[in-house]
Amino acid sequence: MGNLKLKGKDILKLGYPNNQSVNIALEVMKRNFATKNIHYVKSLLKEIQQNPENFEKDLTFGQIAEALLSSKKTEKRMLNTNRASFQIFGNNISEEAKNQLYIALKLPIATQGALMPDAHSGYGLPIGGVLAVENAVIPYGVGMDIGCRMSLSILDTPISYLDGAKDKYEKALAEHTKFGMYETHKSHIDHEIFDRDTFDLIPILRRLKGKAIKQMGSSGGGNHFVEFGEVEITEEDEQIGLPKGKYLGILSHSGSRGLGAEIAQYYSRVATEQCPLPKEAQNFAWLDLNTHLGLEYWTAMNLAGDYASACHDDIHRRLVKAVGGRVKARIENHHNFAWKEIHNGKEVIVHRKGATPANENELGMIPGSMTAKGFIVRGKGNPDSLNSASHGAGREFSRGECRNRFTQNDIKKELKLKNVALLGGNAEEAPMAYKDINEVMNAQNDLVDILGTFQPRIVRMDK
Repeated sequence: MGNLKLKGKDILKLGYPNNQSVNIALEVMKRNFATKNIHYVKSLLKEIQQNPENFEKDLTFGQIAEALLSSKKTEKRMLNTNRASFQIFGNNISEEAKNQLYIALKLPIATQGALMPDAHSGYGLPIGGVLAVENAVIPYGVGMDIGCRMSLSILDTPISYLDGAKDKYEKALAEHTKFGMYETHKSHIDHEIFDRDTFDLIPILRRLKGKAIKQMGSSGGGNHFVEFGEVEITEEDEQIGLPKGKYLGILSHSGSRGLGAEIAQYYSRVATEQCPLPKEAQNFAWLDLNTHLGLEYWTAMNLAGDYASACHDDIHRRLVKAVGGRVKARIENHHNFAWKEIHNGKEVIVHRKGATPANENELGMIPGSMTAKGFIVRGKGNPDSLNSASHGAGREFSRGECRNRFTQNDIKKELKLKNVALLGGNAEEAPMAYKDINEVMNAQNDLVDILGTFQPRIVRMDK
């Protein structure tokens, strides 16, 4: 690795103003061109200095161009006195979660918000929170696990196999799924996502590519799972394309692993530096999408979302290969993401942190718990919820409360009662930790139609 002998005074001699543009130029060039000849680097810097507007949208040089074009000081943003319009769905929601939404609604960029019936408090935007803003993205509004999603594969295998060949299905989950920070697969397929130039254009992604390759096809800890279960189609839908009846299904819940977590941490920190806010609103620091950093985060977020989807593809591929059968239908939806959408005739950025997109006729999967049924749904496109629905049952008790409240014995009793086999898992994810999924679904009749259910039978989670 070379060491570029470039100094601030060299950059000043090229005609750069004596401000932050010099430090930014130094950092960018040393990070991206450490092995290059100094004369080549200087010629690049001179070109940017002479025509910064040509480099504004460039992922490598955009930050330098932006600093040259802007001499604005970082000023503290104030919150509005009044909240933007909002709607809360469901009654069993803590005051803490509501207050987190209320703060978000006072951001000067906020246009509308909603709280789903599974909502509970989180960092910044509550889990189950939906927030529309103008031309900006809030890293903590997206969340730490970027692109976390549900993925359901419906197989042509007879449902009786789940009992008759239970050992085979348990073995497949034990051998072909990996969880948490330390478990990874021994072999990996070449996935097209790793050929994308985005990994090379943004320094943090370049550094994380090796980790992303290693963690491909694995699941996170906490409430992430992979399970075999009973799918029942109760309403026929052209998009699913299956007659009413029972089918064997694979359901997975996981996100973008270390890649997404490190993107979230880095850009949350940068946003806080760029966008100082009152103490109670610090976690809502945003990045303007007209800026280089905003564009950079948006690009990284979308890559992390695609990577999360690729991980689910790999999980389902491995399991189908192990147990046999053919995939007849696939339903996938993500949360912990930001989308460009039109609401009230205007383009806004909609953050769904633990909320399912429920645009008109959009399919989704809303799980219950390791023992409770989940629901296959079709969105109604309700503008009051910003076309959103819950992403699960939502927590009734925090992880800390669960450790004090529930024993392994309590969990075993519940599993036996509901005829569910569990591999891994702990008290934090006890079935009793969650709200009643039926109550949650009743609170969102105006948001989704129910097309079917998924009853877990064999569940694998982190140990």
